[in-house]
Amino acid sequence: MREYLRVTRPYMVLLAVFTVGRLVLGFRGVPYERGHFVFSIVILSLLSSIFYGGFGRKWRGYTVAQALAVGATIGLISQLVIVVGTVLSYALHAETYFVDPRAIRGLTTTELEAIPFQTALFIRLGGLVINTATHSVAAAVGWVMGATLPDARPAA
Repeated sequence: MREYLRVTRPYMVLLAVFTVGRLVLGFRGVPYERGHFVFSIVILSLLSSIFYGGFGRKWRGYTVAQALAVGATIGLISQLVIVVGTVLSYALHAETYFVDPRAIRGLTTTELEAIPFQTALFIRLGGLVINTATHSVAAAVGWVMGATLPDARPAA
């Protein structure tokens, strides 16, 4: 795990930027439907899992199992950030994108009333499990695509 945390440091910086960006949009009152896609943590983490799976194969010699592990690491950390953001938003009574019903139930929900904390936490923990697995699969797809990358060579 330490290796994957070390390798994904650039991702962690982007994750911090996206988390702060999401908080700022929520605090500034930008409606969820207008701003949620600007700093989407799930999209960032899925794309990162694909890239890390591919680049890890070609330039770090990762096996498919290692690609799965780096994808799971990215997914787990991202989902932990979402769970912590949700818990803190509820605890501080802060109106953030982390507690918006569409962020918790899904974009197609028509139920826009506030979600009780226990329900939100249950849904978020389910997302932690499902999205960690999904990110592993994304990294495996990236690992397959990594075969198309050129070999590493010194910069000119």
